[in-house]
Amino acid sequence: MACILLDIDGVLHVSGEPIPGGADAVSELRHAGHALRFVTNNSTRPRARLAEELREMGFTLEPEELQTTPGAAVRELEGKRVLALVMPSIVPDLEGIELVGDHAEAVLVGGCDETIEPNQVFSYMNLSRAFSEIQMGASLYCLHKNKWWQTSLGPMLDSGAFVAGLEYATGVEATVLGKPSPSYFAAALDALGAEPELTWLVTDDVEADVRGARLFGMKTALVRTGKFRPEALESADTPPDIVVSSLAHFPSLLEEDLAGGWAP
Repeated sequence: MACILLDIDGVLHVSGEPIPGGADAVSELRHAGHALRFVTNNSTRPRARLAEELREMGFTLEPEELQTTPGAAVRELEGKRVLALVMPSIVPDLEGIELVGDHAEAVLVGGCDETIEPNQVFSYMNLSRAFSEIQMGASLYCLHKNKWWQTSLGPMLDSGAFVAGLEYATGVEATVLGKPSPSYFAAALDALGAEPELTWLVTDDVEADVRGARLFGMKTALVRTGKFRPEALESADTPPDIVVSSLAHFPSLLEEDLAGGWAP
């Protein structure tokens, strides 16, 4: 049996609209006995709500199977004074971190969503406050460094742009806590008791996720949904092991691979 890490945005759904056949594919993988973990850089909703929304879309999972970036932040920053530029809805998932407005030991940058809240969270005054804290010695962390994500309205700018701006202004490189950081993948494999060479990552992101997973020793399946772009695949330094039309087509290819009948 295989261990499978499933990305969420762009793989299971786009803007809350489930990818056709995705829920059936998850059920098929479970029925075959594969170990699943849902991994996401979504940093705009608490884990329990994310799990509930996925169940409402037809996917079967428990909150404990869902690995989020706020959880990674707590593991890294627990007990520290942190200036957090994050969506208010995920604050409960940051329990254990002391959230402060100044004299921070660390600055934490979260992700954007499709509401107007990023206008307030990433205002000039908040970004300037973060800049000042870093100048005074605070470390810089981000839940992810995504440039953009795919929505039903098209591509939308993500918070990676703000992280890059803070890095440029301060000369301090951010520590990425979510995908594709090795620590995030290591936590996912530890939760499954899995070895990298026996684990697949299914994602729509060839630039970050595929490269990070391959460097970590995992196999990768790139779906042609979500943020997939043919030109990004053609120019990728690290190609995926396989490319599938959508998650719906992954289970059959996985079974072929396990049976020794498929080769890249």
